[in-house]
Amino acid sequence: MHINIEIKAKSSNQDAIRELLKSRNANYIGIDHQIDTYFNVPFGRLKFREGNIENHLIHYDREDKDGPKQSNVILYKSTPNSSLKEILTKSLGILVVVDKRREIYFIDNVKFHIDIVKDLGTFIEIEAIDTTPNIGRDKLLEQCNFYMGLFKISQNDLISVSYSDLLLNR
Repeated sequence: MHINIEIKAKSSNQDAIRELLKSRNANYIGIDHQIDTYFNVPFGRLKFREGNIENHLIHYDREDKDGPKQSNVILYKSTPNSSLKEILTKSLGILVVVDKRREIYFIDNVKFHIDIVKDLGTFIEIEAIDTTPNIGRDKLLEQCNFYMGLFKISQNDLISVSYSDLLLNR
């Protein structure tokens, strides 16, 4: 388990963000077409991510609020075409499916997603990831706030909930 301090925001300036990331020598991981299947669970969120880059079962607990927020994350690396999704579907039931095109970048321990989400639009996510016990919550918050400022993300553009919630509330 690890923690993230993260934000999600509506974005119409992906090109400017992409250029800022390149100017800071961000490590470009690639474009991933991700299908996130969310399951019915009593606590937190549980999603099965299928992509050409990332494939994980992810459980996370996060407060729904604007601005930087802490996520407590547990990742399980899955393999494509495993029976895990079928087991989860039969035992828990599907809540919602999120279909997105995601550009993935890293600068040190900070991960950036430039997303196009089917039926929702365009977004930016910043995740400051506690990859070692030495980073700590305060430094993660500082990193997240720094990139919010650099990308000129306004308070009005911040999203307090997950893509799954946005789809469910449409």
